[in-house]
Amino acid sequence: MTRNTEVLPISNPAISGDAVQGAASQAGPVPLWTGPTIVLVGLMGAGKTAIGRRLALRLGLPFRDADHEIEQAARCTVAEFFERFGEADFRAGERRVIRRLLAGPPCVLATGGGAFIDTETRAAIRSGARSVWLRCELPILLRRTAGRHHRPLLRAGDPARVLAQLMQARHPFYAEADVVVDCGDDSPDVTTGRVADAVLGYRAPLRVDVPLAAHPYQVVIGTGLIARAGAYLAPVLQQKRVVVITDSNVAALHLSGLMAGLAETGFDARQIVVAPGERSKSLAVFGQVTDALLEIGVERRTAVIALGGGVVGDLAGFVAATTLRGLPFVQIPTTLLAQVDSSVGGKTGINTQFGKNLLGAFHQPHGVLADTGALATLPPRELRAGYAEVAKAGLIGDAAFFAWCEANAPALLAGDATLQAEAVARACAFKAAVVTDDEREEKSSDGRALLNLGHTFAHALEAEYGYDGRLLHGEAVALGLGLAFALSEKLEVCARGTAARVIRHIGACGMAATLHELGRRFSASGLLAHMQHDKKMRDGRLAFVLARAIGDAFTSRDVPVDAVLAVLRDAGCAE
Repeated sequence: MTRNTEVLPISNPAISGDAVQGAASQAGPVPLWTGPTIVLVGLMGAGKTAIGRRLALRLGLPFRDADHEIEQAARCTVAEFFERFGEADFRAGERRVIRRLLAGPPCVLATGGGAFIDTETRAAIRSGARSVWLRCELPILLRRTAGRHHRPLLRAGDPARVLAQLMQARHPFYAEADVVVDCGDDSPDVTTGRVADAVLGYRAPLRVDVPLAAHPYQVVIGTGLIARAGAYLAPVLQQKRVVVITDSNVAALHLSGLMAGLAETGFDARQIVVAPGERSKSLAVFGQVTDALLEIGVERRTAVIALGGGVVGDLAGFVAATTLRGLPFVQIPTTLLAQVDSSVGGKTGINTQFGKNLLGAFHQPHGVLADTGALATLPPRELRAGYAEVAKAGLIGDAAFFAWCEANAPALLAGDATLQAEAVARACAFKAAVVTDDEREEKSSDGRALLNLGHTFAHALEAEYGYDGRLLHGEAVALGLGLAFALSEKLEVCARGTAARVIRHIGACGMAATLHELGRRFSASGLLAHMQHDKKMRDGRLAFVLARAIGDAFTSRDVPVDAVLAVLRDAGCAE
């Protein structure tokens, strides 16, 4: 996805916002705005020129009017240009003028009503500027354009009919703008103040590149992404026809907002709602969902959107991978666990009676929208469970990030939105680097398999519970992290006391850090039997991710069974 936002380098993710400054310095006035060019879009009569001039003064920027620049270059009015050469030639000239202005110093740029409709012009604005749609209702536009017969498009007939048709045709494109401001009958000064506040208050979502050679995409991270999903997805999907797959719990919270955001940009969106919980990752539900897709009449370019947590993402992704031999796929994860783990990397799948995720496919999404605002709707237990995957990223390969986690986890789990966004970005950047290096887990060692730190233990615990929701996946991973470090110590590849540090941090985050805290007696041999059904088994031998230290994990393909049993017994399991 390419929008005017911060792009996080995978090697060193960091959070930053627009360069907005106030006041003045001794050397002279400092512009309020030092970000990219601000481009005003909207229909004729929206006030782009009047507001643009005032906005430029407020922000200390020069003002440019695209139509005026075209008239100067062509030495004729826009109306005369239309009459002599037609709209196609006008749009070509408009593209050249706007590209020239975007390549220059930052300014406030007012565009003609049709400029943002042009695909190439819209892409140029999206990649190099901050776009603002001045949205007006029809009666206001009619009053403002009354008697303006120099407007070429208004000469085609009744102005009310023409404007109504233009609204219907152009609003879905304007809705792709970064900022939308409703403009009523207030004075230009009042409206300009509202636009200035919206521009200065806007924080571009963060982006993490997943630069796969065959299928690169981006993870977009920020608040309000669900409501503006259409604006982010229109540039990356080939067809504005989608099917949203979600569960009934998530649907009650987020589905209406997503559907409205898709409709705003002209998407034809359908929906399929499944029951919540791990039991929906089954062959039966998979069959029901694929039948529903085929009944809708999906085509090869119809996209599947997964709206929900890891269960929905895994199920919907597998449905997308297999229906018509592969449909475009988008992840909109609504849990912290899904935002930092399952939504990135293309692993999809469902469960069988023999174990978890044993049927699946690698199917990379076209993009991921991680709306951190959705995290506020999570129960505290769900948020804590998702955090385990954040800490896991530091434990595998970034000791400094794990130290950051130790310092910031309490505030993050208490709802600090800035810390949550940074955690998601850093964890996703780490995973993106691993996935890019080993997309399909084909490396014999220390590739994508490293992401399974703690998971062999975790999956065994989940299987023991029967995937019934009493133990969340993230909670199982949290326990598995401590057990993996305990196993590393048992095998004498890790310094003593490291596991205690990991377990201490998990406990400080409010999760069960030891098997004793689950209040249930486990059988070491029973958990081992579950591990022996794990898909990571090779030639009948157990495979684990171990660690030499925090931030230094590695894979081991032949871990002695006795060592595993000893760790489980030390953790309180019966024989």
